[in-house]
Amino acid sequence: MNAKLLAALIQVESGGVDIIYGDGGDAVGPLQIHRAVVIDVNQFAGTHYQHSQMTNRVIARKVCDLYLKRYAKDKSLEEQARIWNGGPKGHTKEATVKYWRRVQRHL
Repeated sequence: MNAKLLAALIQVESGGVDIIYGDGGDAVGPLQIHRAVVIDVNQFAGTHYQHSQMTNRVIARKVCDLYLKRYAKDKSLEEQARIWNGGPKGHTKEATVKYWRRVQRHL
């Protein structure tokens, strides 16, 4: 995964804070990872991550990397960011355009 993109995602998602909870506690850690993402990654990657571990930056980065390798392989930085924000088809959603603009400011 592109290290600059990952750093930008962390800044947009959490302002660089590791132990943070958003969306009423549903989004966890520096990359604001939802439980569904952890379940998805565990199913396709054969991992055993727990949602509560997403405050660990190293683990959260691994989960993000695995997710984007699955859904954003060979995609542009913009498409990767929008998929991270909007799910597997996030790069096609108008709602993720503003998110990409925020990410761009940190690249």
